[in-house]
Amino acid sequence: MTIRIAQVSKYYGSQKALDRVSFEIGTGELVGFLGPNGAGKSTLMKIITGFLSSDGGTVTINGETVETRNVAIRSQIGYLPENNPLYTDLYVREYLEMVAGFYRLQNKKEQVLKMVELTGLKDEQHKKIGALSKGYRQRVGLAQALIHDPSVLILDEPTTGLDPNQLEEIRQLIRTISLNKTVMLSTHIMQEVEAICNRVIIIHKGILVADGSIDQLKSDQFVQKRTVLVEFDKTPVLDALGKISGLLKIEQISPNTFRTESENNIDLRPALFRFAVANQLVILTMNEHQQSLENVFQDVTRNN
Repeated sequence: MTIRIAQVSKYYGSQKALDRVSFEIGTGELVGFLGPNGAGKSTLMKIITGFLSSDGGTVTINGETVETRNVAIRSQIGYLPENNPLYTDLYVREYLEMVAGFYRLQNKKEQVLKMVELTGLKDEQHKKIGALSKGYRQRVGLAQALIHDPSVLILDEPTTGLDPNQLEEIRQLIRTISLNKTVMLSTHIMQEVEAICNRVIIIHKGILVADGSIDQLKSDQFVQKRTVLVEFDKTPVLDALGKISGLLKIEQISPNTFRTESENNIDLRPALFRFAVANQLVILTMNEHQQSLENVFQDVTRNN
């Protein structure tokens, strides 16, 4: 197991930022790390990377305990913070060679060339960082996080502010990187998580509220309601429709089309079919709405 978080807590004065958070992430996993603003995501990532100490619990990387005074452990971790701090007056290769020097790499120039190729910076390597677009600056940030070949990569909002083309390019790069590394990616973009991650962890108010694959999170354990969209051939008697057993909420979309909600363990479709037969109606369409990751996120962060 590459990353192990065990009962980690953190306080800022009397405010509890993290409350006994525990999970494990293995090699080759690309995990989306989600939570509302102020949930404790950045705090936990800083603890994992050794920039911040915890007030309880432990973090281990490849079996070695992460501590702020344990500088050596950082050779196993790559970190791209949200604001991607770069020396904009330096040239791309100059900056990467400087970062390689921080890690005392023996093959510094070879590793810089490797990162330039991997991150698609070949045509930009002789430019000043300040002259690069946002997308290429993010590539430079990824290159510096990867230059020492870490086993763990922590990415905080790596695609913020990118245009659609840049977004897909960075996503593909992250997918490639994750094949032989452990990648933890924090973002507010649900579509991004669904597109590239194979697991999702959600925290809220410092507490872990969900952990599993995207399919698992959309399953009965986390989804608290079911939605069915039904269209009849003519407008039904609304009072009668509203009395269907198990119905929690009904919304009229058009004269003949309705969105219904029930508890997650109740399937309204048989009852809707019986209602149509009893009231001499024809069902033209009836579809159960598939839960999105965004729906799940809203459910677990609003109700905990």
